[in-house]
Amino acid sequence: MCNRYVSPDQTAIERAWTIGRRTPNPWQRELVPRRQGPFLRATEPGPLEVVVGQSALIPHWADSPILKYATNNARGEELSAKPTYRDAWRNGQRCIIPVASFDELNWETGKNVWWRFGRADGELWGLAGLWNAWPDRKTGEIHESYTMLTFNADDHPLMSRMHKPDPKLGPDQQDKRSVVAIERADVEQWLLGNAVEAKRLIWAPAMELIEAGPV
Repeated sequence: MCNRYVSPDQTAIERAWTIGRRTPNPWQRELVPRRQGPFLRATEPGPLEVVVGQSALIPHWADSPILKYATNNARGEELSAKPTYRDAWRNGQRCIIPVASFDELNWETGKNVWWRFGRADGELWGLAGLWNAWPDRKTGEIHESYTMLTFNADDHPLMSRMHKPDPKLGPDQQDKRSVVAIERADVEQWLLGNAVEAKRLIWAPAMELIEAGPV
């Protein structure tokens, strides 16, 4: 799963996804869970909009914007079953998370070595996510938030090498995870398609898209 990534600046996001300029709240470039970061969602009618929210989804039933468990990653295979994510999935609250690069841990040397993943073509990643707008019942404030989707990568030649292996499990049972990349041509299908159409896009990125190595 992805817990650390670098966010592009606003100008780079607007250029990559052809978004009309807007002035959201500023965000930190180095993002980890619960920091404020940007995500893109569709408007009806209209173009994509840049929204700044917490990098850890707040479900509608939460009592606080800070949960006691991690919600920055959501397993793509379980979206319709997990209470934290199923309403956002059912309601089509899909988003794209703009990412310049993301980091994963590699344990092949016996130590945790950070690897950085960029795109081989030099473009920005558009990673699949879900968003939610949570109203604070005490203050009336609306808290935007999002989660990054992951998918099983046990068969992926590169992503399967990330994360610490469980010695009790075989190579094909590790449930190594990968982010999900939404290519520019698939943005409309991901954001506006039905659940069946969107689910067809939940896969680990192809090897030819990735440029990676130790940080």
